[in-house]
Amino acid sequence: MADATAAVDMDELRTFVADVLDVDEEDVTDDADFVKTLGVDSLMALEVMVVLEKKYSVKLEEREMKDITTLRKVHDLLASKMGE
Repeated sequence: MADATAAVDMDELRTFVADVLDVDEEDVTDDADFVKTLGVDSLMALEVMVVLEKKYSVKLEEREMKDITTLRKVHDLLASKMGE
């Protein structure tokens, strides 16, 4: 499992998410709420999911979208998916 987590670099993920959401990297802290803090709507969240699936070659379920609320949760979800 440690290898899967290492495969998802937090800083790389932060840069990637900030780019997709078109926000400053500094605003995407580990625990910044995507909706409350960064103003992410459902369409933006879906876009993040799609690009994450492509970048990390994982399949994210629609029901998991509600869990993608912070960078830390995205990281944990990706790490668990890549560990499967």
